[in-house]
Amino acid sequence: MPLDKKAYGFISVVIPVYNEEDNVAPLTQKIDESLQGYDYEIIYIDDFSTDNTKKNIIAMKNPNVALIELRKNYGQSLALAAGFDYAKGDYIVTLDGDMQNDPSDIPHMLEKAETEDWDVVTGIRAKRKDSLIRTFPSKIANFLIRRATRLDLKDQGCAIKVFRKEIAKDLNLYGEMHRFINLLAHLNGARITQVPVKHHPRIHGQSKYGLGRTVKVINDIVLIIFQRKYMQRPIHLFGNFGLFFLFIGFSINLYLLILKLLGEDIWGRPLLILGVLFVIIGLQFFTVGIIADLLMRTYYESQKKRPYTIRKIHLSE
Repeated sequence: MPLDKKAYGFISVVIPVYNEEDNVAPLTQKIDESLQGYDYEIIYIDDFSTDNTKKNIIAMKNPNVALIELRKNYGQSLALAAGFDYAKGDYIVTLDGDMQNDPSDIPHMLEKAETEDWDVVTGIRAKRKDSLIRTFPSKIANFLIRRATRLDLKDQGCAIKVFRKEIAKDLNLYGEMHRFINLLAHLNGARITQVPVKHHPRIHGQSKYGLGRTVKVINDIVLIIFQRKYMQRPIHLFGNFGLFFLFIGFSINLYLLILKLLGEDIWGRPLLILGVLFVIIGLQFFTVGIIADLLMRTYYESQKKRPYTIRKIHLSE
């Protein structure tokens, strides 16, 4: 039996837009139709559009619509971050502003999150209506994320998602991390599931994505994994590298010492220089690890942050 629409609490739909003047009005109408009976708000974040996007949003005079106007073009990650900070909903829904996502999928995703207790419900575009320029980089990114992490999702790039508010507001979005928003939530301990969603071809405006983003994917994945896996214990990463180089360096030097004791001349050998170099590199890695560990302590203690997050507290009635 479907839940009462009021049972979901307040819903915030967050939509970053950049030069989508022809899409904002029909998209808003579609959201209004799909969320009839829900308590909701639609938050548009205008990422310094150069067309009439802002004017068209204001002209709608829709009481459910809020517009956040950014001072300059910050990119999709920071636009989403601004929307998450402003959102008041118990659930926060994200959409792209190009009308390729279908708002009619939102009720089903909300129901799945509420009834099955998921923290994030993300879409799978089973029948994508995009060109090869968009689908090829997406397939590469999906493959790299699956291989580099334990997050096995078929479609990392689908923009339509439903978050519980505490998950969305705890995401540290910056740079171009919106591409890995599922991974960020996963590394923060979120329970994630995926459902098939509808996907439509772009009718108005131009795509802002292309092959240029493919190269950035690898760097961003490495950065995310380091920050989330070793942020609380950087000495575990740098210390392991330090031990590795120290072991090689000491082994080389021990070998040369034995040769010296046997009467051989080892002075000037490249192997001697290599052994000393490895010892120095190992000590440097240890030093960096200790400094990074102290910085992390300062990071948490200065902001009174806890190095853990609580998903839910259950009390006996």
